[in-house]
Amino acid sequence: MIEHSPAPVIAKPTRHQRIHQTQRWLRVGFFLIDQILIFTGFVLAYVLRYQILWPPPFDQIVAEVAIENMVPFRAFLPIVFILQVLLGVRFVVRGFYRPSRRMTLTDEATAITGSVITMTALLIVVVFLHRPFFYSRLIFAFAAVTIIALLLSWRILLIGIRHWFWSRGLGRERVVVVGSTGLGQLVMHALTASPGAGYTLVGYLSDQPIISGNRARVFHHLGDLHDLEQVIEAYHIQQVIIALPFWQYDQLPELVARCQHMGIEYQIAPDIYQLSFDRVDIMHLSGVPLLQPKEIQLHGLNLFFKRTFDLAAVLLTLPITVPLAAIIALVIWLDSGRPIIFRQQRVGKNGRLFTCYKFRTMIPDAEQRRRELLAYNEADGPLFKMRDDPRVTRVGRWLRRTSLDELPQLFNVLLGDMSLIGPRPALPEEVERYEPWHHRRLAVQPGLACLPQALGRSEISFDEQVRLDIYYAENWTFSLDLRILMMVIPAILSGRGAW
Repeated sequence: MIEHSPAPVIAKPTRHQRIHQTQRWLRVGFFLIDQILIFTGFVLAYVLRYQILWPPPFDQIVAEVAIENMVPFRAFLPIVFILQVLLGVRFVVRGFYRPSRRMTLTDEATAITGSVITMTALLIVVVFLHRPFFYSRLIFAFAAVTIIALLLSWRILLIGIRHWFWSRGLGRERVVVVGSTGLGQLVMHALTASPGAGYTLVGYLSDQPIISGNRARVFHHLGDLHDLEQVIEAYHIQQVIIALPFWQYDQLPELVARCQHMGIEYQIAPDIYQLSFDRVDIMHLSGVPLLQPKEIQLHGLNLFFKRTFDLAAVLLTLPITVPLAAIIALVIWLDSGRPIIFRQQRVGKNGRLFTCYKFRTMIPDAEQRRRELLAYNEADGPLFKMRDDPRVTRVGRWLRRTSLDELPQLFNVLLGDMSLIGPRPALPEEVERYEPWHHRRLAVQPGLACLPQALGRSEISFDEQVRLDIYYAENWTFSLDLRILMMVIPAILSGRGAW
């Protein structure tokens, strides 16, 4: 009896291998599309140079070609082929076809423009060294412009399609976050708040699950750090973000090795100085990178220019703000009587206390009733907020929604206690509950409007608000103030996050 050896078992590719194969074919497809666009761009350049009748005054630049000097397109085919090879190699070397969400349209536009101009210039040198009396020099200028236009148009279309799919939950990368401390929660909040970034947060791994507070966003706890491989397989994870606190950094090498072994992409969120910096300056000491926190930008001349702008803006708008304030004061008096102005101690720059003025939006004994409502707090961190606060008056609810209750703070600006743009002034009892890194937001004057207000107001978590305030302090420019003002106006008109 003849025994037949069993047929070899062909292992089916895993899901991650199939994803890598798909990405490989996509890269090949994008490369071929670029080659087609480069060829098409040269065809358009040929048409612009030889077949278009240019109107004045362009006809003086693009001289009409006589019939006897017409060159068939096939004469340029070797040149087109060389250009395609040069640009193809250039794009591959620069990593154009490696999937990267860090490449913005500006980055791609800069890289494409530089590559096309460089390779076209190199081609011109080679061609005219070989054939000094080549048919046309102008066709190379046309080719550079048309090729750049086509490649950029394709990138814009591709980015638009990609973001359209991402915003509808299609084609996103499935992400797991390793870590559940402040850094891990911050990463998870950022992922869920940015659907257009192309990520879907599946959950997090941590030896200590998050204990949800009153307003804490609930994330899916998938297991502890030892369950990384099982979670990746069970939930089809494509990206791992390691966001461990600095005291767990001894586990980083093992986590990275496990990701590499499984062929999973990973990123590391550094826990620098308890998260107190959004930006750092990188220095080098004999090849060793050193991270140094960015300095506060509001000092010296910068502070002088900001103060001058604040005073000018307040004084110039007095003909509008004074009558508006008088009308609001009358409406408050008719609705709920006196007092009209609410005075409260707030914490200013470097912890200095000052009296902050606002239009009263609550019943007169609101501060005494606050303790009764602490159990209904809907804000995280040291803040206290309620969507349907029973202490708010009818007029007060509208004033808060439009932020007109803060109009009297223009007087604080004139006194120098506040600025038009800056972190919102905190209550002393809130500052007492700050973590050490939160205090950095007190390094600049508080303001009427701020970056968190422009981006989401009460919908942004407290830690995210503080990080945005620190970013503002460390990266202040006059143009940033103007952008925040332009962003705050639609945020106020829409009432988004105001409660």
